[in-house]
This record gives sequence, structure tokens and C-alpha cells, in this order.
Amino acid sequence: MTPKLLALAGSSRDGSLNFTLLKAVAEMARTAGAEVTVVDQSALEFPLFNQDLEARDGLPPEVKELKALMLAHDGLIIASPEYNSSITPLLKNAIDWCSRPSSDDEESMAAYRDKTALLVSASPGGFGGMRALNHLRDILLNIRVAVYPKMHSVGDAYSAFGQNGEITDHETQRRLVSLVTGYVEFAGKLG
Repeated sequence: MTPKLLALAGSSRDGSLNFTLLKAVAEMARTAGAEVTVVDQSALEFPLFNQDLEARDGLPPEVKELKALMLAHDGLIIASPEYNSSITPLLKNAIDWCSRPSSDDEESMAAYRDKTALLVSASPGGFGGMRALNHLRDILLNIRVAVYPKMHSVGDAYSAFGQNGEITDHETQRRLVSLVTGYVEFAGKLG
């Protein structure tokens, strides 16, 4: 089965290292045989989750759009920056909003049900964002996402990419291709 994967970054910053990494990983997944949709960087800019807001207005239109994309895909590729040793508020807010039902007859956690996920990160620091990936893995496992056991973080990321977003280090490229190829196979079996 050809897995359909939705790729999103936990950063909407111009020049985001994680969005650059995400695009490179998405291309690797396509080469490995997956169908990949890359979500625009600004797609996670939702109002802060508030149950009173939800009760009054329902899900914001932007949340409904992302949820529809999630429901139409088998798995997720997430590139998560690390903020103070955890994931970004932007990413956590999107996860929370998309966990909410769109209607009374929607199953609980429908956007995450039967999904797989590959987690990667890029950071200027030496850890490369690995602490954030550990937190993200815990969150996703708790909402029943089958997270691929291997993750990859790119440290010293300001020097990791060329002008066109290509990965310049041969060993990093090799490791990522191996990781992504393994994940595409994993997602195809579970999808």
C-alpha cells in the first residue's frame, strides 16, 4: 500500500530550520514511495485553545481544514523545534484543537485514530531538538498514534542546509534517508 502522509512543522517562523528539514524529509518520503502533502507553515496559526470559545463558535475554520487533511492521510511527518526543552506552543495548540470532535457523531480522537507518525527536529544547539521529540512522542502515543520508534534530530542546523534547503552533510543525509525509508515501509504496513 502507498501511504499518504501529511507533513507539518511546529514552527511558522520565516526561515524555519524545521520547515526546511520537513521539506527535505517529505521529498525523501516521496522517493521512498509515499504520497506526501506538505502543510503550509502558517496552517497551524489557530487561536489559543479555549473550551468556552469552542462551545460558543465550534471549531475554527482553520482547525477544520487541518483536521480534514489529517483524516484524509494515513500518517504524519512532524518536524518539531525545541522551545525550553519541549515542543512549541504552536504545535501543542494544534494537537489539542485537532483532538476535538467536529460533530456529536464524530469518534473521539478521529484525526489521530489509526495514524502513524515520524518525528524529526532541527536546532542550532547540540541536542538538535531531541528533548522536544521525546515530549512529542509521549503526547502522540497517549492519543493512540503509532509513533515510529526511531527519530532524528539535526544539531548545529544553521550549517546543515545549503541555499536551496538541501542537506549538506553526507552522513546526516544517509541517516535521514534510511530513517524515512523505514518509516514509509512501516506506515505502508499499518495503513
